[in-house]
Amino acid sequence: MKARSAIAALGALAIMTASSIGARADEFITVLTGGTSGVYYPMGVAIAKIYGEKIAGARPTVQATKASVENLNLLQQGKGEVAFTLGDSLAAGWTGDQEAGFKAKLDKLRGMTAIYSNYIQVVASHDSGIKTLADLKGKRLSVGAPKSGTELNARAILAAAGLTYADLGKVEYLSFAESVELMKNRQLDATLQSAGLGVASIRDLATSVDITVVEIPKAVVEKAGAPFVASDIPAGTYGKQDKAVPTAAVVNYLVTRSDLSDDLVYQMTKSIYENLGELQAAHAAAKAIRIENAKVGMPVPMHPGAAKYLAEHGVK
Repeated sequence: MKARSAIAALGALAIMTASSIGARADEFITVLTGGTSGVYYPMGVAIAKIYGEKIAGARPTVQATKASVENLNLLQQGKGEVAFTLGDSLAAGWTGDQEAGFKAKLDKLRGMTAIYSNYIQVVASHDSGIKTLADLKGKRLSVGAPKSGTELNARAILAAAGLTYADLGKVEYLSFAESVELMKNRQLDATLQSAGLGVASIRDLATSVDITVVEIPKAVVEKAGAPFVASDIPAGTYGKQDKAVPTAAVVNYLVTRSDLSDDLVYQMTKSIYENLGELQAAHAAAKAIRIENAKVGMPVPMHPGAAKYLAEHGVK
């Protein structure tokens, strides 16, 4: 009887051990992205696919969101494992900037890597007559979802150009796709979209409506200050855009939570850099991702798992 009891006990222990191993093997990874017509979403889908294939036991999912500000708040609440964000939103979340949409300092945020830059793209219908930022006075402009990363960018750029929302004829707080639909229907004069070059929403718009890509002069960018830098939207990025257009750019980041294991974040970071081709196939903006730039301008502490992988590749 004693022998049978001992065997039974060992069997129960084996089952418990197997259960605990199985539980540890399931790594739920929610990738927080943005609207489905932006760049974050298709790139997030590609990242989730990579994680599912390359990280043992990973169970990735992709969540469409209102982007940066919502992503960071969800991450702080433990409702995601990796998030896309604009650099200015990330800095605001780390300091707990209430005007930017953060009720308190988001102290669980940790950096994984810089990825590509968002370009502040102000696009007007040709019929609106808008050719400069000053021409936006009295016009109908969509500035992105309320307190999204795009909307925070809109406030900063308009302020640097000497404009406020009160100067506009009407302000719409809409997603990229919704903005485009209103412009197609002549219910909106212009849209400001903070996104990677060649964003699907503006490409779609340019196939239906004659557009003007509005210049953001270098002087305005300099007045807006960090994290904005002067850049260009290259000629041919959108249909009938025959010359480069000066604009502002701001770096995007992938961030995670402080309570994730070093090994998991190491694997998440490694999987991205060892499968850049898949990200580039998902969206051309990924061609700008460079490991040597991974820590450039990062406004929050790096996660030790990400820092370890980067250090192994010469990024200290």
